[in-house]
Amino acid sequence: MKIKTKELSYEKVITRIVEHRIRPKRPNPALRWLIGAASKGELKRVNFTYEMLGMERLRRDEPCLILMNHSSFIDLKIASVIFADRPFNIVCTADGFVGKSLLMQHIGCIPTNKFITDVALVKSMVYAVKDLKDSILMYPEASYSFDGTATPLPDNIGKCIKLLKVPVIMVRTYGAFQRDPLYNNLQVRDVKVSADVEYVLSPEEIAAKTPEEIKAIMDEKFSFDHFRWQEENQVVVDEDFRADYLNRVLYKCPDCLTEGKMVGKGIYLTCTACGKKYELTEIGKLRALEGKARFEHIPQWYAWQRECVRRELKEKIYHMKAEVDICMMVNMKCLYKVGTGILEHGIGGFHLQGCDGKIDFSQAPQSSYSLYADYFWYEIGDVICIGDHRVLYYCFPKNCGDIVAKTRLATEELYKLVKEQKGAKRDVLCTG
Repeated sequence: MKIKTKELSYEKVITRIVEHRIRPKRPNPALRWLIGAASKGELKRVNFTYEMLGMERLRRDEPCLILMNHSSFIDLKIASVIFADRPFNIVCTADGFVGKSLLMQHIGCIPTNKFITDVALVKSMVYAVKDLKDSILMYPEASYSFDGTATPLPDNIGKCIKLLKVPVIMVRTYGAFQRDPLYNNLQVRDVKVSADVEYVLSPEEIAAKTPEEIKAIMDEKFSFDHFRWQEENQVVVDEDFRADYLNRVLYKCPDCLTEGKMVGKGIYLTCTACGKKYELTEIGKLRALEGKARFEHIPQWYAWQRECVRRELKEKIYHMKAEVDICMMVNMKCLYKVGTGILEHGIGGFHLQGCDGKIDFSQAPQSSYSLYADYFWYEIGDVICIGDHRVLYYCFPKNCGDIVAKTRLATEELYKLVKEQKGAKRDVLCTG
């Protein structure tokens, strides 16, 4: 999948800023049928099956909030087949509207900017369930998983669920990540895909719980480990490209501690600094070709990298600086290529300078609990996206190794540290 792009000067781009406030539309029945029919073909190829858990509690004409874990491009096709008998609006990233806004509206999509506070989104969701009587499909993680485990949920998800006052349904997929993990450059594997569809909360149960209690339930429901599932169920992925670009996720060698020198190619992951080499086995484990593997489980390696980043932040030595190509999204007509610049990230947050000084944008640590970061984004390249409700800056790092995963980890850990510091200050005030 690609996105419409255009080279244009920064001066001209900023004159084209249009805030995208689009009222949700009920999905066009013909388009719903067409998407469902097309989806059935692909799901048939992966032998898709699903199990309903408590879904008899949901009335056929009752709007609901469908929350789904985000694994790969097949997710929407799964939802289209499972919920073919009920109209639903889809919360999706605003860049998905670029060049095809009218089509996306008629499909029923609601645009939003990832990891940026969007009050209008909540209003649109309330309108969809109350006025249109539609259900809503939402991927609350807002981003694909890098390492096969859940990404953070927004702090306000409990409040959002209480505002909507409709049943909450959870769709959890199995095999979708193994079939098409984000790091693998859209190389699809031959893996069976299935799903569980669970009725989680009724309106009465929602009313009786606090936002914090609902958030805790959602955190538990979105707790998963796709690589552990693969190992425990002996799901075989025998393609000879399964470790291609795994270095995007596992960027730091646990043996020599060097960053940016890992290479994923074929079925192997190799540190070119110290020579340590691992095989990614057919059931998703890492096996050292010589000596002992420090980590056999990819999420454990990724979690160790997170700990390393957090330590760097606490010691105030973390700093990322990269030359980047810059694209801007200011409307839904096009993604504009405006030039190059320097992106920096540290304990003070993000700072982007570019286009001969015309761009000078800063983003504070507390403004976002995670980072819109992606691999091979729209087949352009690995990307880091920052911005606000008016302008988004898509930054494509150049000649600096694998920094995307570390930057996302640093963003998440920095947000947590700022919250912890604020909490500690409140405690001092309360006791002092």
